Amino acid sequence: MSKSPTALRRPAARIADKAPEPDDRDKDAAPPQQTGDADAARRPWWKSRRILRPVLMGGGLVLVLLVGGFMWLGGGRYVSTDDAYVRAAKLLVSTDVPGIVSTIEVKEGQSVKQGQVLFRLDPRQYEIAVAGAKAQLSQTALSIDAMKQDYQRMLSDIQAQQAQVDQAEAQYRRYAALVKGGSISQSTYDDARFKYEAARQTLASERQQAQAQVARLDGNPDIAVTDHPQYQQAKAQVDEAQRQLDHSIVRAPFDGIVSKVDTLQPGMYLAPNAAAMALVSTDQLWIEANMKETDLTWVKPGDPVSVSVDTYPGRVWVGTVDTVSPASGAEFSVLPAQNASGNWVKVVQRIPLRIVVDRKAGDPALRAGMSVIVDVDTGHRRTLSDIL
Repeated sequence: MSKSPTALRRPAARIADKAPEPDDRDKDAAPPQQTGDADAARRPWWKSRRILRPVLMGGGLVLVLLVGGFMWLGGGRYVSTDDAYVRAAKLLVSTDVPGIVSTIEVKEGQSVKQGQVLFRLDPRQYEIAVAGAKAQLSQTALSIDAMKQDYQRMLSDIQAQQAQVDQAEAQYRRYAALVKGGSISQSTYDDARFKYEAARQTLASERQQAQAQVARLDGNPDIAVTDHPQYQQAKAQVDEAQRQLDHSIVRAPFDGIVSKVDTLQPGMYLAPNAAAMALVSTDQLWIEANMKETDLTWVKPGDPVSVSVDTYPGRVWVGTVDTVSPASGAEFSVLPAQNASGNWVKVVQRIPLRIVVDRKAGDPALRAGMSVIVDVDTGHRRTLSDIL
């Protein structure tokens, strides 16, 4: 059966109708690409992403270097450590004389002034010793005065004996002339000669005794009693007895606070130099700061210091570096480290600093052992030459 030409063309027309039509989005896509290229061509070079990103990164790096360099140049002036503590003069109170504790004049934690009585020993034995020493001193003074009087008597005896010698010598010479002429017997002459020799020997003996007496008077017969060595020795014994009596009363050697008072009780026997109680000074205070050796390059005595005490947050004291220890703390240990043998690990050493604190009236009390933080102003400023 034959189809009409119109019928044969209709399917082709439908097929042609199904052909894809161009998408409107594809029409709109081409213009933006052309617009972006045009905008990029008109944009300034410093707004280009390909140029702006490296510039920003490089500028940031330069800024970091500049800030870091500025901070490095501004640093290095201050060094600090928290390995620091309050130190104070302290001692264990004792006395060099033994005795029984009589009274205790202070209580635990009491503030005392220099010279204030802390405790007393029974003074009776020392009072007796002082009385005996004074009696011996008086006896010595009398003995020295008697020696001086004996010397004067010896001088008188020598003078009288000299007269006897002169008389015996004159008689002896007269008899010597008479015996030659036969006027007297030989026995009479011998008797006169014997008396003369005896008188001379007596005179010599008395002179020797006088010289010995002068020696006992320290070579000076006119010496004052108080200048004689025996008197001074007796006086020293009196002074020693008085010193022991004085030391039976124990006083505070400096201002401070007493501690461990309860270890001493009335009636107990206290041996010489035995610790009775502790005394911590309230005036002789300083800071001991253990600085790292690497931080001491520019630290020197006289540098100002800021001191912060953990007990008093927010409170700052002003101080000064007094001394820098000549050796590290390890050098003063009982058993110093031996690094010559075995494995060795380098450890940064610490050097103690002594810092004097400027305390004012009304400041909180600083007590020995308190932990502190110190900041030392060395006054040093870094320069570029330190890098080179």
